[in-house]
Amino acid sequence: MFQTIEIAVETDFLLQHSQDFHYVFAYHICIRNLGDSPVQLLSRKWLITDANGDKTEVQGDGVIGEQPVIAGKSEHRYSSFSVLKTPVGCMQGSYTMKDEAGNLFDAIIPTFTLAKSGMLN
Repeated sequence: MFQTIEIAVETDFLLQHSQDFHYVFAYHICIRNLGDSPVQLLSRKWLITDANGDKTEVQGDGVIGEQPVIAGKSEHRYSSFSVLKTPVGCMQGSYTMKDEAGNLFDAIIPTFTLAKSGMLN
């Protein structure tokens, strides 16, 4: 069975939590299950890159302590954060998902930019 997952991301720079060489960004994720059958998000893998080219990989079970089941034609939203040493960077990754037949597949998280306000035109 083929599942179609769509992932949308919005970001915010958190000035009140940031200081020199410690830039905090919130990201808000919407995972849409465009298929008819439920899927479960089992794990995540992130590649976080700052403006210096330093890369950090993050892997783990679920998201924010959950492994949500997303019903068909439904969505799951959550927010988290990332800390960079530079005011600009990017993130990309994937979620390992399981369909109702037990098949595993990866849902790709497209690359998105993290940028302090006014850093990019």
